[in-house]
Amino acid sequence: MPETAVKVTLVNFMITPEGLEDQLLGIVVARERPELEEQKNALIVQGAENKKQLKQIEDKILEVLSSSEGNILEDESAIKVLSSSKTLANEIAEKQQTAEETEKMIDAARFGYKPIAAHSSVLFFTIAQMSNIDPMYQYSLPWFTNLFLNSIDQSQRAEDLTERLGHLQAHFTYSLYRNVCRSLFEKDKLLFAFLLCINLLKAKGEVEHSEFEFFLTGGIGLGNEHANPAEWLPSKSWDEICRLSAMPRFAGLRESFGTSLEAWKTVYDSSAPRKEAFPEVAAKWDLFQRLLMVRCLRPDK
Repeated sequence: MPETAVKVTLVNFMITPEGLEDQLLGIVVARERPELEEQKNALIVQGAENKKQLKQIEDKILEVLSSSEGNILEDESAIKVLSSSKTLANEIAEKQQTAEETEKMIDAARFGYKPIAAHSSVLFFTIAQMSNIDPMYQYSLPWFTNLFLNSIDQSQRAEDLTERLGHLQAHFTYSLYRNVCRSLFEKDKLLFAFLLCINLLKAKGEVEHSEFEFFLTGGIGLGNEHANPAEWLPSKSWDEICRLSAMPRFAGLRESFGTSLEAWKTVYDSSAPRKEAFPEVAAKWDLFQRLLMVRCLRPDK
């Protein structure tokens, strides 16, 4: 055993989603509303300067108090220093209060651009996942940022902010998809499109994480106490349907399945089951939830 052990600390320098979102927000505001970003930066500098001056005043007061001998009220120079320090501190406090109010107004205006920053952050972490498919698929943040800037400059302008952000979002999403697909093998393009779509839906809260996990795994179960109601339905499919019906949005699926065997048999036999009419229990399902049912019935599709 060596007498000296070497301790190694691994530091992950990968940017976080929140950090990237804030960075992209600064970029889009600086491009779209440069005056806001300039004011924001100026206030940050002013705030730091105000805090520095307050610290200097505190140090000066402490120095006067520590060096004063006898009754400080009889020390004319000390009283002048304390009086001037108080006046200066009040002025700085007023400036700081005004700056904080101005900063809130600027942040409120900047917040309007937050949706495109959040959307773009999801896009970056989606393409970062592609390295799990093939280590060759590597995309740098500077490249991504340049593409984002190009979309800001080239996308359609609009006076209404919501409309403008819609144009920018559509332009950047398509631009990123097109540029990334140029570097992918043909077999991976459909998978990338799916990841892009599913991550955006998850970010909007339109796809539950538990449902996505079921899509990937089919759920996990040790046994099934419910009898299969159809001879044509494989036991594996029935087990997955039972696990799917345990999710809140699929409540009643298992109970109603036996009463709609003919309709489900039509879906099961179809060459394009996703296009068939589903029974009434599926009336409120969205497209992804319908896809989960297709996964149970026809995993080959």
